[in-house]
Amino acid sequence: METATVAQRRVSRPRADALRNRERIVTAAREMFVEQGPDVPLDEIARRAGVGNATVYRHFPDRGELVHHVVLSVTDRVTAQADGAIAAAEADPGAAFEALRGFVHAAVDERIGALCPILSEAIDPDHPDLHASRIRLEDAVEGLMARARAAGQLRTDIAVGDLMVALSQLTRPLPGAGCLVDFDQFVHRHLQLFLDGLMAPARSELPGHAATLEELRRDIDERRPRNSEEGLGQK
Repeated sequence: METATVAQRRVSRPRADALRNRERIVTAAREMFVEQGPDVPLDEIARRAGVGNATVYRHFPDRGELVHHVVLSVTDRVTAQADGAIAAAEADPGAAFEALRGFVHAAVDERIGALCPILSEAIDPDHPDLHASRIRLEDAVEGLMARARAAGQLRTDIAVGDLMVALSQLTRPLPGAGCLVDFDQFVHRHLQLFLDGLMAPARSELPGHAATLEELRRDIDERRPRNSEEGLGQK
């Protein structure tokens, strides 16, 4: 029995090493996509990850495959953060908004706003894996906001779409922001101001109406065919 256990460990070790290398590649790619855009050379990603070029191509045959997994990884990480915040809110309903606040600050560190625009043209948003991952994230965020709202701590004229748009905007570097010493130092300051504005009771009446996920999806769907037609016309 001991011999079988040792053999099993020997078999599983390369797989564990491979998984670690895969995670290092995805992490390095996410960092460099934010820093330099989606066209960063794969050999530079390999260097950042501390692996050889062959290792990168063994895990990700082409750039599109790597981008796909970067988006999937970021979405799943943010979903896990939302699930953790929900657990905290359920354990202490009186701290539901603080759980929401903690989630949002953790989520912005994934740089969703910086990644989305530079990677959107390199992925298929309707891919089953990405679609399912996005739905899980949206459901988790809605559940977290619902708990803060039920506790009377989140203003009632805010929907999950408002929060998702804010997360995207507040983590997207502004044009010409390179003149700032450190753009990142302002993100959490401004995010805190935004979150304070979400707390109940509301201090003012918001113009317009709460942005729902259905509206955001409809807007994306309406723009997608038009973009495709433009692309075909340019070929």
